[in-house]
Amino acid sequence: MAIVVANMIGTGVFTSLGFQVDGFEDIGLPSGFTFLMFWILGGIFALCGALSYAELGASMPRSGGEFHYLSQIYHPAVGFLSGWISATVGFAAPIALAAMALGKYLSSVTGAETAEGFAGIIFNPTVIAVAVIVLVTIVHLRNLKLGSVFQNVFTAIKVLLIMTLILAGFLFSEPSGISFSPGPVDMDAMMSAPFAIGLVFVMYSYSGWNASTYIASEVRNPAKNLPRSLFIGTALVMALYILINAMFLMTTPAEKFVVTNENGEQQGVLEIGYVVAGHIFGAEGGKIFGLLISLALISSISSMVWAGPRVTQVIGEDIPFFAALARKNKDGIPQIAMLLQLAIALGLAISSTFETVISYTIFTLILSSFATVTGVYVLRIRRPDLPRPYKTWGYPLTPAIFIAISLWMLIYLGVFKWQESLGGLVTILAGLLIYLLTSGMKPNGGSGSVTPEKETVGSNSIET
Repeated sequence: MAIVVANMIGTGVFTSLGFQVDGFEDIGLPSGFTFLMFWILGGIFALCGALSYAELGASMPRSGGEFHYLSQIYHPAVGFLSGWISATVGFAAPIALAAMALGKYLSSVTGAETAEGFAGIIFNPTVIAVAVIVLVTIVHLRNLKLGSVFQNVFTAIKVLLIMTLILAGFLFSEPSGISFSPGPVDMDAMMSAPFAIGLVFVMYSYSGWNASTYIASEVRNPAKNLPRSLFIGTALVMALYILINAMFLMTTPAEKFVVTNENGEQQGVLEIGYVVAGHIFGAEGGKIFGLLISLALISSISSMVWAGPRVTQVIGEDIPFFAALARKNKDGIPQIAMLLQLAIALGLAISSTFETVISYTIFTLILSSFATVTGVYVLRIRRPDLPRPYKTWGYPLTPAIFIAISLWMLIYLGVFKWQESLGGLVTILAGLLIYLLTSGMKPNGGSGSVTPEKETVGSNSIET
């Protein structure tokens, strides 16, 4: 559950509101109802996905997430393409983004951003980002127990910080006067282009609801605990997202969420948490909370450092060409896969081009989860005899809601973000080419094997 929560709560919830407010400036700001609907719809989408993944994870409890599921449901090539996206930028880019945000927050609130000499080098945002990525990776390379404790502690700190900020905002701040009652303006706003644009950022904020499926092999009693972790973790984050954004809107005037840049253009504020904390507690209090928010981002980095290599590891187990990626150290950690992810994340953090990478991967990530949730229907038809310790609550409506929202997002991104979508498709084609060049070898007997393999689900042994 900590992995799910930590993967979901990252930079998105502390940056999205500024872009949403800025988007409505030209047509007029709606009430708080519209802004909360962003997070309600995003939460429904994530919950429907989590409930669908829970059935697949309980039936096929092996690490690897979509790589394993899609290989089993459709074809090993489809699974490889999903794993290719996850292994290259799906985890490394968010790690770099969270680390850079941490560096900027820490450098800004300590006043070291303008420091010169040795202090300027040490507190440079990029140097901080690189140091954090390396240190967190070292922790997870040591052993699973240490990584688990580290993850749980920093996730608890993050959740407590958000809850404290929410309570402090409601208890100690003067109301901004915003209304949360729906009106005619809100209905028009929810059908507008700014709402669609804002929803894309919200979907990114909710990404990570499927995180525990990537480490299914390391979960005790996955048939029972995997569905629990997905549902409880996603529901908790949804509640926190709605409450913290309601607090942002209730405590801080909307005009503080936008600024005018040096070119005279208006844009959304990135450091929403810092701005709101400063409004509630004053400049010094804002700096303290800004520092705590930067430390809380360690949880997001840690969860992705943990989960990402498990996808790469499974690829190495199934495809001989990548066999080195499946090697583990004496503590069972896929060290080569983790070091590869470290190298990619460091390259993105140092080059500072990871924002563009994330933009074009949104399309491919939605496409991957769309294919996976559709697989719930496919597997029910093709494998009705497959033991299902957990069945998707609300089936067949729950997966249908997720699929419908995914289709709407894919169409929107394809039309209005065609360059980023095209970049995602090029990435997929590159992965397909690599698969075709490497798949002629005899499989290792993993999820891409032609012959059945045995998996244990609870007390049942099944063939997949």
